[in-house]
This record gives sequence, structure tokens and C-alpha cells, in this order.
Amino acid sequence: MSICYHTTFFVIKMSNTIICFGRKLEHFSSNSRSKLSCFNQSYRGLISTCFRFLVFRVNPFWVQLAYFIVVSLVGFGALKMSKPKSGSVSPNNIDVFFTSVSATTVSSMSTVEMEVFSNTQLIIITILMLVGGEVFTSMLGLLLGRFRFEKRPSFDGDIVNSISNRGLQSDCSLTSKNISQEVELGRITCSALANEKPITDFESNKNLTSDSKSLKYKATGYLGYLVLGYLLVVHAVGSSLVSMYVSLVPSARKILKTKGIDIRTFSFFTVVSTLANCGFVPTNENMIVFKKNSGLLLLLIPQILIGNTLYPACLRALIWVLDKMTKKVEFSYILKNWKEMGYSHLLSGLHSSFLAATVFGLTLVQFILFCSMEWNSETMDGFSSYQKVVGSLFQVVNSRYAGESVVDLSTISSAILVLFVVMMYLPPYTSFIPIKYQKKEIEKEKVKGSQNESAGKSILECVLFSQLSYLAIFIILICISERQKLKEDPLNFNVLNITIEVVSAYGNVGFSTGYSCKRRLKGEQWCTDSCAGFAGRWSNTGKFILIVVMFFGRFKNFSFKYGKAWKLS
Repeated sequence: MSICYHTTFFVIKMSNTIICFGRKLEHFSSNSRSKLSCFNQSYRGLISTCFRFLVFRVNPFWVQLAYFIVVSLVGFGALKMSKPKSGSVSPNNIDVFFTSVSATTVSSMSTVEMEVFSNTQLIIITILMLVGGEVFTSMLGLLLGRFRFEKRPSFDGDIVNSISNRGLQSDCSLTSKNISQEVELGRITCSALANEKPITDFESNKNLTSDSKSLKYKATGYLGYLVLGYLLVVHAVGSSLVSMYVSLVPSARKILKTKGIDIRTFSFFTVVSTLANCGFVPTNENMIVFKKNSGLLLLLIPQILIGNTLYPACLRALIWVLDKMTKKVEFSYILKNWKEMGYSHLLSGLHSSFLAATVFGLTLVQFILFCSMEWNSETMDGFSSYQKVVGSLFQVVNSRYAGESVVDLSTISSAILVLFVVMMYLPPYTSFIPIKYQKKEIEKEKVKGSQNESAGKSILECVLFSQLSYLAIFIILICISERQKLKEDPLNFNVLNITIEVVSAYGNVGFSTGYSCKRRLKGEQWCTDSCAGFAGRWSNTGKFILIVVMFFGRFKNFSFKYGKAWKLS
């Protein structure tokens, strides 16, 4: 009995000790979780504060510059870690970084042949073109812009806050969902609600402002997801059509099979490049090898237009159709308050119409001049009349920002090359608007100008040059860095070819006259022709200058207003 008694006492004592220890452990764990939760909330708050500071307080130019530099460096690292195509020599570091920057800034300037890259590297370049495209980056801006707004609380929520502020007691927290239940239970009397002061004009205006902000918040979200859907649908439909065409047409399929390029990779790569107006194609010859595949060219022409010059018109037309179909107030708000949305690609209906007319007008002018100058030239040798029409149309459409080519630009007449230089220099949304429609805009600009003058300008804005001045400076710098080659190889290294390369990099187009050993005055046996761009023969200093030009061209929207302090008369 004694042993049994002591054993029972020991078990009970141990049980009490374990229970007590468990409670202390639970209390300690609860405190730890509380501290950890507090730490997580502080950490999230710090990240949120830093995020809001970087996105909304820092100049957008620096935010975008950091974005593109980081993406370019990540792309450089990914391309270096992945192996090139078997049997190909791995490009050096400057050429790999040049390619990464060219893809990220959607410039399609090349210093190496595209068939050097393996399938994995082509996928990496595709991702770089996708995340660097204007439509994609503008979508990111829209989604981030939603953080500027805060959702307006409901009217019931205002009543709850008012009642709470008056010191009314209740056993549970008041929300908009349980006000009626609290009234029924007698915790909130009807007299308390009745004694609320009527809403004044100031409060009414405040509510209207809050409603407007809430609607703008929702409209911004709708617009962001609409742009995302625009990208997904065009990429999906475009790549499916291109893949179907290449699979069904023996000549196109044979080209890819000979070059060892996967059809799916080619289709998605080409569509992403075309919609982003980059101009890269997985083949060394760009689209020259497909110059007789008119069906493929006709599939790509609409994607070139809707991805850049006609994007605002297509976006507004899409919003108008959705507004008519869904009757959503958000779409109507976007159409009526297009300027307040803060989306630079969203233009008024009138401006979009004039923009579309200007795009087709400039394309028609180029098409007529190109056909008149090149119809019977060696550039069009081997083309049928139908192929000449489609090829000419494809070429002139690409002169504004896309950069894909079905002809050798070095064989084109100088007059057409100068025309292409002008087209590459023009901003994408260049439009002809009659004076009578510009009066209101001029008046608004005058008001803004007077406000800016009263606020004063920074010294930096006063001394910065115009974009044309910077292009001249870049051309001079490259002529200095390549001065020896200008003397030894004047037919390849001439000012016109350098100007085309620089303006093409600035316009993020990708046109290049290339390099030909046949044009050398001294025929050396070591010289071998390459399908890489003209910049591939430049020195590392010249390539680095062109990298700067590509970045400068990608941010040209930030420098349109500079250079006004310099007067020519």
C-alpha cells in the first residue's frame, strides 16, 4: 500500500509539474508569437514605406532607369551562365551585355549573330523583350499607380465611426454589417441615429470627392487588367497563328529545320519581339530568309502596329467596345477622364483618330517612295509583283520602331536610307492635328508654362540640350572612337552608316547596314562576312557608347521638354 501510495503521489506530482511547464511554455510561445507578429508587421510597414517612397516620391526617371539596369544585368548573368549553341563560340562579355541591353530596351541592335544563341538563351532574350516592352512596363506603372488611391469607406462605416466617437457603448465591435442587429438588440437606439447631425455641404463635397477617388481607383484597376489581357490575347493568338503558318508551309518549315530552330520557340520569340517592337528574330538574316513568305509577313504587320504606333487608338477602341457591351461605369469613366487616369498611352478620341490617320499617312508616303525607288533594283531581285508589294509594305512599317527587315539595307538607295533615318527619329505618337483643334491645348500649355515660370526651373533643366543635340554628340563621339577605321575602311565606316546605327539605337528600332568585306578597299583574307549588325565591327568603346544611346532612347519621353533654354536667334 505504501509503495502504491508513493507511486500515485509521484505520478500526480509529475503530472502537475508537466501541466505547469506546459502552461509556462504556452505563455512563452504566445509571447514569442506576439513579438514575432509585431516584428513582421514592423518589417512589412518598413517595406511598404520604402516602396511608397521609391515609387511615388523618387523621380520616375530614376525608378525606370534602375529597373532597366537591373533587368539588363540579370539578363547578362543569365545569358553568361547558359551555354551557347553547340559548335558556336561563346561571345565575349561586352557583346553579351550589349545583347542583354538591346533586348531589354527593345532596340534589337546586334553585335553577334543570333544563331549563336541556344534555345535556352533565346528564351531568356524573349523574357527580356517581354519585360522591357513599352506596353508591359506601362501596365506595371498602372498596377503600381493604384497604391496612390485609398478605397472610400462605406456610408455605414461613417455612421459607425460617428457613433463610436460619441461614446456609445456596445458589447461588440461595430461594423457596417451588424448596425441593424445592434439596433434590434437595443445597444444602439434609433434616437442615437436620429440625433446625428445632417450632412453639411462640406461633408457632401467630401463624400463626392471620396466617391470620385474610389471610382478612379477601380477604373485604374480595370485599365491595368485590360492592358494585361491585351498582352496575353495578342501573344497567344499571334504565336498560335505564326506557329500554324510555319507548320503548314513547307518552305518556312524547311528554313527552321535547316537552322535547327524549334518552331514553338521561333513563333513565341518572333511574336514577343514584334509586339514589343524590338526587331530581334532567331535567324541570322532576320526576316530576309522569309521574304517570299508573304503570309507570314502579313501576320506580323498588324502586330507591329498594335504594339506601338497604333496602340493608343486600339486601346481606346477596345475600351469603347467594352463600355458598350458591359455598361460598366468604370469604362465610361476611363473614356471621359482619360487625362486624369495618368496613363500616357490613353489619348482622347479625337487625338487617337488623328494619330491613326498620321500613322497610315506616313506609311503610305514611305510605301510610295520605296516602291518608286526600289521596284526594279537588285534589292527586289527574285520577288514576284505580289511579294514586292507585301515586302515593301513590311519594310516601311518596320521603319518606325520595329526594325525587322526583308531586304539588305546596305543595297537600298541613299534617299530611302535618309527617309528611314527621319522615321526612326520621330516619336511613336507623332500625329498631325489641325490648328483649330489645338487651341484648347495651347491655352492649357500657356497656363502650365506660366505656373512653371513662377515656380522656377532648376539649373539642370536650363543647361540640358535637345535630343537632336545629344544625337549629334553621340555621332561625334563614335566617329572619334572609330577614327582609324574611318580612314582605312571608308566604304563601310562612313558617317551615313554611323548615323543610321546611332539613330536606330536612339529610336530603339534596330536597323543596320551591316558590314561587308566586299566593300573594303584592301581585300584581306582574314575578313569574313557576318550577319551581325554594323556595331559588331566597332571597338569596345564604340559599343559602350551605343549602349548609352539605347538607354537614352528608351527614356526619350523624359527629355522632350529639354533644350528650350537654347535659342537659335
